[in-house]
Amino acid sequence: MSSTELPSVPPTSVLPKSVPVRVAEGERLRSVGLPGVTLTVRSRPPAREGLQPALFVHGLGGSSQNWSALMAMLDGDVASEAVDLPGFGDSPPPDDGNYSITGHARAVIRYLEASGRGPVHLFGNSLGGAVTTRVAAVRPDLVRTLTLVSPALPELRVQRTAVPTGLLGVPGVAALFSRFTREWTAEQRVRGVLALCYGDPGRVSEEAFRYAVEELERRLRLPYFWDAMTRSARGILNAYTLGGQHGLWRQAERVLAPTLLIYGGRDQLVGFRMAQRAARAFRDCRLLTLPEAGHVAMMEYPETVATAVRELLADAADPADTADTADPADTADTADTADTADTTNSTGAAGAAGTAATRS
Repeated sequence: MSSTELPSVPPTSVLPKSVPVRVAEGERLRSVGLPGVTLTVRSRPPAREGLQPALFVHGLGGSSQNWSALMAMLDGDVASEAVDLPGFGDSPPPDDGNYSITGHARAVIRYLEASGRGPVHLFGNSLGGAVTTRVAAVRPDLVRTLTLVSPALPELRVQRTAVPTGLLGVPGVAALFSRFTREWTAEQRVRGVLALCYGDPGRVSEEAFRYAVEELERRLRLPYFWDAMTRSARGILNAYTLGGQHGLWRQAERVLAPTLLIYGGRDQLVGFRMAQRAARAFRDCRLLTLPEAGHVAMMEYPETVATAVRELLADAADPADTADTADPADTADTADTADTADTTNSTGAAGAAGTAATRS
């Protein structure tokens, strides 16, 4: 079953939500209609006029809420917005049912074009890291800097702990898993996700855990929940098999924007060993390693990540904007024609207690 097939459940058949989507203090949500897709956008009012725009893209199974802590930390540095990718958070499925890396990248590109906010400081985690790498490679005119937290780039030797997540993309597995776990409570599911994604799940407060349970209960009632998860996981697997100019590593090498790479030493989904390969791939990049972090460093150590981001922004604050010097031939929106690829490169980092940073 191809990731480009129409979804089994029409996008309009959405069941009532058990609880409203959480909006933290200082945030607001709005729905943005675009060709073929509707996106929910979470934003914070700029602390002052003239701040450069930033856009945050979450990972598989996540939502714009994953960036709330970091967005608040960067209030005085950028004008922050985070999107719910199609089929995730509060965004309905895409009209064409395309959950590939290309499909998600196309949605991000269409939003940036429609909003007129580009070039932006672009952030991506996990799946969102692959998506934003694709965006930065094919549309350098839209990207000022790129920050990747545990980006989902191809690995030859996948960690054993990441195999179950990858198997979601195999036809039939999600349905089997859904039947096998139908008796699991939302609390049990959330504890499992936290154990997989956090270096130390004990860092999650009781309040944050309660919010996570409420959000999962809401999303499990959506008829397209498993479809979005399955097809997006399959999109990652398909992107991993691509070679040539559409391969993710090859596309990482095409990224012109100054890039910050962040990897966690306890990441069970993206191999920590991939940090050095990524640092060699991106042409203008810095690498921050957090030995105690897991897969979502921006949620576990938002202060440290914010410090590294500020250093990136300060170093990138040069009149000679990388995006402005890009080859115009590279700015065509090729996201409509090919499946994405991602690579990483490194050149520097912000240090903090318990972290290692390199620059090249």
